Amino acid sequence: MKPGLDVRTPYQFILWAEQKFEDADLYYGHGTDNAYDEAAYLILRGLGLPFDLDDVDLNQELPAEKIEFLVELIRCRVEKRLPVAYLLNEAWFCGLSFYVDDSVLIPRSPIAELIADRFSPWCEVERVSSIVDIGTGSGCIAIASALSFPAARVDAVDISRDALAVAEENVRRHELSDRIRLIRSNLYESLAGQHYDIIIANPPYVDESDMDTLPEEYRHEPGLALAAGDDGLDIVRHILSDSREYMSDNGILVCEVGNSQEALMEAYPDYPFFWFEFEFGGHGVFLLTAAQLDQL
Repeated sequence: MKPGLDVRTPYQFILWAEQKFEDADLYYGHGTDNAYDEAAYLILRGLGLPFDLDDVDLNQELPAEKIEFLVELIRCRVEKRLPVAYLLNEAWFCGLSFYVDDSVLIPRSPIAELIADRFSPWCEVERVSSIVDIGTGSGCIAIASALSFPAARVDAVDISRDALAVAEENVRRHELSDRIRLIRSNLYESLAGQHYDIIIANPPYVDESDMDTLPEEYRHEPGLALAAGDDGLDIVRHILSDSREYMSDNGILVCEVGNSQEALMEAYPDYPFFWFEFEFGGHGVFLLTAAQLDQL
């Protein structure tokens, strides 16, 4: 895979990569939804450049070593179907940059919108003193939540040691080690006696049928963070049964179940799930209050 002699600048590489991606019929969904945006993401961040690069720098000729580097990135994206975030060890969530590798899911949860809105109108910022992020992975939800709720302590929980190592790196980068506690735990097992104003859970929820048909790009992600049994509810069932014990009396549970939304509603017809609608895409995120769980 070699570009023509007319491909020498960042902008020319974006256009060349876009064509290569279209020809390869790649699958998107790890931060972009089309070939051009994927190409811009790979080229600009691969060069360590901002997304709002001006025209002068976009058309600046690149040295030979950077051209070789970009060609290799594009080759890996096309031939190995590696997600851009893993190629760059960088993903974005809530407007923040995070280190990622293939021990964690690539951040993409629509819960980002809820964090940006500070879970309004269900929470008052000044009254939120404790948050837990169940299945923290890269730590992106925990970190974004800590920044949105500056008076809250945040527990970031995961069963994977490798995932917690990634989360630790991100907590350090965002200088939040004094407010975020990383805990190795299978859901709530290591949280005895804790009560939280906000429980955020982004557990595995992909059912067996969807696991069998995942695009190749998603197969680079850890199966432990995706697969959740025949109906996608293996982990969510435990979250529903156990969460109230760990909520404050005015607490809320926010949980993502993705395509398993219908299965969840069929399995729990008496639960008053509130399902969010998202401006920037995404689905399958519900909210329950402590008061609602008390009535079940």
